[in-house]
Amino acid sequence: MGLTSGNDGSDSMKLCVFDLRRGQTEGQELDKILFFNPADLPLPTQLSVIGLSEGLITFTRIFSPDAPCEVIEAEMHSHVFYEAEPDIWMVMVVEKHKESEEIWRADALRRVLKEAHSLFVMFHGSIRSLVDKDSTGGLVRTHLYYFMMDFLSDFSMGKKFQLPNFRDSLRERGTLQMLTVGREAAIEVQCLVRALESCAGNTQCFSLTMFQDLLVSTNLSPIDTVNLFTYAILRLTPLALSAGARSWSSSSKGNTACNTSAGAVLANYGSVGDQYHNSHDTSPLRNHNHPLARPLQHSKWSKGKDGFLVTDIWGVEVNSLVPKSPTVWLHQTEEKMYLLAYQHRGLTVIILIPVSSVNGEQGVATVKQQILEHASLKMFKVEEKLARGWGGENAYHVSGYRYLLVDGDRCTSRASPPGKVTTLTKESLVALSKLREEIDKEKSKAKWDNEGGEKDLELCIRAKNNAWLIARLTRGKELYMVLEKANETLLYASDAVEKFSDRYCNGSFSLD
Repeated sequence: MGLTSGNDGSDSMKLCVFDLRRGQTEGQELDKILFFNPADLPLPTQLSVIGLSEGLITFTRIFSPDAPCEVIEAEMHSHVFYEAEPDIWMVMVVEKHKESEEIWRADALRRVLKEAHSLFVMFHGSIRSLVDKDSTGGLVRTHLYYFMMDFLSDFSMGKKFQLPNFRDSLRERGTLQMLTVGREAAIEVQCLVRALESCAGNTQCFSLTMFQDLLVSTNLSPIDTVNLFTYAILRLTPLALSAGARSWSSSSKGNTACNTSAGAVLANYGSVGDQYHNSHDTSPLRNHNHPLARPLQHSKWSKGKDGFLVTDIWGVEVNSLVPKSPTVWLHQTEEKMYLLAYQHRGLTVIILIPVSSVNGEQGVATVKQQILEHASLKMFKVEEKLARGWGGENAYHVSGYRYLLVDGDRCTSRASPPGKVTTLTKESLVALSKLREEIDKEKSKAKWDNEGGEKDLELCIRAKNNAWLIARLTRGKELYMVLEKANETLLYASDAVEKFSDRYCNGSFSLD
């Protein structure tokens, strides 16, 4: 799937990134625009949206200087705000359609913005650092345009964007889904991690191991784990690779047109800049003197004969057709790392090695060879044990329950399988979405009231279709549940939650 122009009916959603430190002088307001979608909207319209957003941010700061603006609800639109970096704002403006499926939670939309920014920083570094490297803004605009359009392509459904809505109420973006493993398998995984570390010699090595789309082990920080896990789900796991292969035909057909559109849009930024700087250097395309890595492009990863995943996203070596190794930035250490991904059947192992610690591509090749010689058999064994104990996509289904468990401290979640959630009625899911919206407000209030962001809460609602909707929050953990075709009494619903808590949550949500 390629980049798309704004003339596709996607105007019901506008997304912009702007810098409040730029464009504050009269006549230079356009400087603050770093990204805007739809990209081919008239520039006065783009400025109008960003000007309104800036005004709302400034106005709300009068009443709550320490609490950034998060959402403004108007009659026809929702404005969702996310301050990604100091004075760097991402804003999503979505139209309200009473008769459509587009019933959403502001927090779910904000998590989309947060995910986009986190992935961008992992691959390109902070937005502010790119702004500082090129005061014209051309460099950051180029990076943001290609990255954000590739990111948004995952939400594209024909001529519309399918944003997270009420049907996603039993999902939590930005969390890890863990695989429960037995003692024997856990020991094998530990042996594999040690083997991978030894393959890197004296170089510090990080690794992340996944089975299917579930996390098995990691020695990364929580933030880096979430970022890498998210990217793996999008592009690296067996399911992601097979989905990319299926979409290859349509993707390749759209690339020529999309890149022509991209050039026109970016050149538009450049011509605008010329008005104020009298220089053609303001065009982002002028900064595009080397291949720009687009890590979220579809159908760009494949499995090599040796088991390592390969891509040409990062370009190729000079005078060679050998692809350059992918690189990412770690949040915890702020260090640039080579990314090596190995796959065997349902097992995906990602290894990160500091760029500064190995001798370029030759050093990467040496580490890969060490892994093949000393760790590949261990990976085969781990995959075999995990596959033997795997219960399939319905492994975490609990009969009679549709649930979502979130552990905020560990950034993990577990939920009913998507196929089981689809059995719920629209009425139940809409009601649950509204319930979660109320919970989001309470959590936000507790956070900015300096209550540590944690608050024990319990809400139990009887929906119009007689389904019970339950939310319990305690000690950083959250449980959301839908019980359809349940007994009419509140006592029944409460007992059902108690049984679930005792059996599957070690009593974390029990009232005793």
